[in-house]
Amino acid sequence: MSEPVGELVQRASQQLTELVRGELRLAQAEMTEKGKRYGKGGGLFGGAGLVGFLTLEALVVAAIAALAVPLPVWAAALIVTALLGAVAGAMALAGKKEIAQAAPPAPEQAIENLKADVAEIKESAHR
Repeated sequence: MSEPVGELVQRASQQLTELVRGELRLAQAEMTEKGKRYGKGGGLFGGAGLVGFLTLEALVVAAIAALAVPLPVWAAALIVTALLGAVAGAMALAGKKEIAQAAPPAPEQAIENLKADVAEIKESAHR
């Protein structure tokens, strides 16, 4: 024998509530992870900016040393400049990678699950 309509509606309402709560927890976890990646990527970009600024300072020092002192001093300054530039480049690439992995800033998996749930509910309602 089939269940009364009231019980079916109550059970469907309860299941829908549990489903929405689960999807909200998933969305929260996904957004937390994306936020961490954006923070890390932003920090790496900030570090790249600082190291880039130091690179410019070292380049100025190298130019001054080249004009004022014999070759070994400015050559050493140029080596330091090149190393700082390489560090800045590596940090910028790492920051770009982190931000690319976090984008777009939306809980994609949770959105797809909710779309599938809505489609399933609509299909069930038409039966």
